[in-house]
Amino acid sequence: MKHIRHFLLSVVLLLLAAPALAHHVLGRPAYSLNEDSNTPPSMQVETQIGNYFVTYMVFPAFPRPGEPGRINLYATHMDSGEPFTGKVRFTVRDDAWFGGAEPELLGVQPPDDNVFRQGFVFSEEGDYVIRAEFEDEGEPYLIDFPLRIGQPSPVGPITIAGVALLLVLVAANLFQRKRLQRDRIRAAHRDERASAASGEGAP
Repeated sequence: MKHIRHFLLSVVLLLLAAPALAHHVLGRPAYSLNEDSNTPPSMQVETQIGNYFVTYMVFPAFPRPGEPGRINLYATHMDSGEPFTGKVRFTVRDDAWFGGAEPELLGVQPPDDNVFRQGFVFSEEGDYVIRAEFEDEGEPYLIDFPLRIGQPSPVGPITIAGVALLLVLVAANLFQRKRLQRDRIRAAHRDERASAASGEGAP
């Protein structure tokens, strides 16, 4: 049963990573985009990585194919509180199984009022992973975050994972029942043989 649980967990983890075909994405300057021209961000995440405290946001709330969007990234040093003043490189790749997709360069951005702004236009729907990377004092910093372009499919990865999990559970249950039936039949045969042997040996 322990092996079945490990197998089920592996199946769910694999299915939750939605497969995506290769899509074309265009990085574009973000100076023409401002907070007033877009809806609120689809996400705002704050995280600590190495010596930096990083905040990033994605505009608009629901990026769609063919429409411009923007990433805003802030990075401040944990000890001094000083903002990072170098350049940040933005890349994107499909959120494909096993991470085999090659990344595409969106752009390399200098700070603009201590904010790194990267625009983008995706031509097709899909699930993507944006990576922001920079280097400070010879140490690389990498920040990955997911980005959904377009509306999610009604049959998404969670639905597929749920159906697959149900099928695996049914199959495991049937297997267990058959094994229990075989064990009971064998036990009954053993009891019959034991009873026959004891009957033959009795005076």
